[in-house]
Amino acid sequence: MITAAKLRDRTVKDLAVMAKRKGIPGWHSMRKEQLVRALLRRAKADAAKRNRSKRGKQTATKSRGSRSAKKKDVSARVQTRLKKIRARLTQAKDLAQKPNSTGNGHAKDRLVVMVRGSYWLQAYWELTRQSVERARAAMGQHWHAAQPVLRLTEVTRDGTTSSARKLIRDIKIHGDVDNWYIDVQEPPKSYQLEIGYLAPCGKFFSLARSNVVSTPEARTSNSSDSNWSGVADDFDRIYALSGGYAEQGEHSDLKEVFEEQLQRPMGSPMVTRFGLGAGAVGHEPRHLPFEVDAELIVYGATDPNAHVTLKGEPIRLQNDGTFTIRFALPNRRQVLPVVASSGDGVEQRTIVLAVERNTKVMEPVIREPDA
Repeated sequence: MITAAKLRDRTVKDLAVMAKRKGIPGWHSMRKEQLVRALLRRAKADAAKRNRSKRGKQTATKSRGSRSAKKKDVSARVQTRLKKIRARLTQAKDLAQKPNSTGNGHAKDRLVVMVRGSYWLQAYWELTRQSVERARAAMGQHWHAAQPVLRLTEVTRDGTTSSARKLIRDIKIHGDVDNWYIDVQEPPKSYQLEIGYLAPCGKFFSLARSNVVSTPEARTSNSSDSNWSGVADDFDRIYALSGGYAEQGEHSDLKEVFEEQLQRPMGSPMVTRFGLGAGAVGHEPRHLPFEVDAELIVYGATDPNAHVTLKGEPIRLQNDGTFTIRFALPNRRQVLPVVASSGDGVEQRTIVLAVERNTKVMEPVIREPDA
């Protein structure tokens, strides 16, 4: 920086040239001392400007460094979060039995369905790691977008050994579970399940297929429990409805799962509950009293002001127009005409019920104890 002493050593002509170069206004009319002061002020102003520019560059450099550090920090957090999301998605997609799950050591794939009521089925499965890897390889590029599903199909028979299957829906499931409840409609019907992976394009890779089960009439179903203790309390009914006592069983997995979970043999109802020859050892043969009867319940609804008869006998209606009649059901065919007439007698409608009861008493079976 030029000092005042150095400026005073210069001639007026040199000072005037410097002032002109610096762009100092009025330099041509200034005396020597005025030129010195003007040049000193300009020198100080230029020095201050340089300092501000230097500080600005330093601040900008620090700011860029800070922003870069923040970007790196945000990027690291995003990557960590993405890794966690990918891990959760992979875990939710994995249907293979986990090593620490409550497994029984069986290295096999199986899907078992149990009837838990008229409107509910319970699926239970075990799948090996090899099967899941086969699905991954077979689906190829479709694997990444594929979802694990339970495929519910309705099974209908035409009175022979052949059957037809109709897809009802695909139910999305996830890993870390080995059972699922499925709601069904309009009992009684027969169903079968498949477990596997479904791609958005519709490609389905099946890992296992279940037994065929039939839901009971709605009036005969009981409330269901959500664990094996509930199954144990009612295992005979659930096992029978799930096809366990059928003469032509399609799967042995159902029996295996019941025996493993309940730790008891599953055979006929008598053997399952009491064992062969239970109660016969050391006792004389005795007659087992056993009687079965049936009643018929007819119910319906109409206009509250209508007049209803059954076989010519008037029926009392409730306030909402509903009615219920309960009477004996003999061993024969009956034809029951039900007639409803409007309150003004203008309109009449008739519904005829044909009901037949055929009761057979089978020969008793005496089981001998095992030798």
